[in-house]
Amino acid sequence: MSVDPDAGQTSTDPAETQEETETQEETVEAVAEDVRSEIRLGHVEDDVTHVLEERLDEAGVHLRPEKVDDLAEDIENDVST
Repeated sequence: MSVDPDAGQTSTDPAETQEETETQEETVEAVAEDVRSEIRLGHVEDDVTHVLEERLDEAGVHLRPEKVDDLAEDIENDVST
Protein backbone atom coordinates (compact mmCIF):
# COMPACT_ATOMS: atom_id res chain seq x y z
CA MET A 1 0.00 0.00 0.00
CA SER A 2 1.43 3.39 -0.94
CA VAL A 3 0.71 6.68 0.75
CA ASP A 4 0.29 9.84 -1.25
CA PRO A 5 2.06 12.62 0.71
CA ASP A 6 -0.02 15.31 -1.04
CA ALA A 7 -3.41 13.72 -0.44
CA GLY A 8 -5.87 16.09 1.18
CA GLN A 9 -3.62 19.12 0.92
CA THR A 10 -4.48 22.26 -0.95
CA SER A 11 -2.37 23.42 -3.83
CA THR A 12 0.37 25.94 -3.21
CA ASP A 13 0.80 26.64 -6.90
CA PRO A 14 0.94 30.45 -7.22
CA ALA A 15 -1.06 30.34 -10.48
CA GLU A 16 -3.91 28.46 -8.81
CA THR A 17 -3.82 30.77 -5.79
CA GLN A 18 -3.95 33.80 -8.10
CA GLU A 19 -6.87 32.28 -10.02
CA GLU A 20 -8.77 31.53 -6.81
CA THR A 21 -8.22 35.10 -5.61
CA GLU A 22 -9.45 36.53 -8.90
CA THR A 23 -12.50 34.27 -8.84
CA GLN A 24 -13.28 35.33 -5.27
CA GLU A 25 -12.91 39.01 -6.19
CA GLU A 26 -15.25 38.53 -9.16
CA THR A 27 -17.78 36.82 -6.91
CA VAL A 28 -17.58 39.62 -4.33
CA GLU A 29 -18.12 42.25 -7.03
CA ALA A 30 -21.05 40.31 -8.53
CA VAL A 31 -22.71 39.98 -5.12
CA ALA A 32 -22.10 43.67 -4.40
CA GLU A 33 -23.64 44.66 -7.74
CA ASP A 34 -26.70 42.48 -7.04
CA VAL A 35 -27.16 44.16 -3.66
CA ARG A 36 -26.78 47.61 -5.27
CA SER A 37 -29.45 46.75 -7.83
CA GLU A 38 -31.85 45.43 -5.23
CA ILE A 39 -31.39 48.54 -3.09
CA ARG A 40 -32.14 50.76 -6.10
CA LEU A 41 -35.29 48.74 -6.72
CA GLY A 42 -36.33 49.09 -3.08
CA HIS A 43 -36.01 45.38 -2.34
CA VAL A 44 -33.55 45.75 0.54
CA GLU A 45 -34.89 47.12 3.79
CA ASP A 46 -32.47 45.39 6.16
CA ASP A 47 -29.03 46.60 7.18
CA VAL A 48 -26.84 46.48 4.06
CA THR A 49 -23.97 44.90 5.99
CA HIS A 50 -26.22 42.07 7.14
CA VAL A 51 -27.65 41.49 3.65
CA LEU A 52 -24.19 41.57 2.09
CA GLU A 53 -22.80 39.16 4.67
CA GLU A 54 -25.64 36.69 4.00
CA ARG A 55 -25.20 36.90 0.23
CA LEU A 56 -21.44 36.42 0.45
CA ASP A 57 -21.91 33.40 2.73
CA GLU A 58 -24.38 31.91 0.23
CA ALA A 59 -21.77 32.43 -2.51
CA GLY A 60 -19.14 30.67 -0.40
CA VAL A 61 -17.04 33.80 0.17
CA HIS A 62 -15.97 34.69 3.67
CA LEU A 63 -14.47 38.12 4.27
CA ARG A 64 -13.28 39.75 7.47
CA PRO A 65 -16.03 41.78 9.14
CA GLU A 66 -14.15 45.02 8.48
CA LYS A 67 -14.05 44.27 4.75
CA VAL A 68 -17.78 43.54 4.71
CA ASP A 69 -18.47 46.79 6.59
CA ASP A 70 -16.30 48.78 4.16
CA LEU A 71 -17.96 47.19 1.13
CA ALA A 72 -21.43 47.81 2.57
CA GLU A 73 -20.53 51.46 3.15
CA ASP A 74 -19.27 51.75 -0.45
CA ILE A 75 -22.52 50.22 -1.71
CA GLU A 76 -24.62 52.62 0.36
CA ASN A 77 -22.59 55.59 -0.89
CA ASP A 78 -22.91 54.43 -4.52
CA VAL A 79 -26.65 54.01 -4.27
CA SER A 80 -27.27 57.30 -2.51
CA THR A 81 -25.59 59.37 -5.25
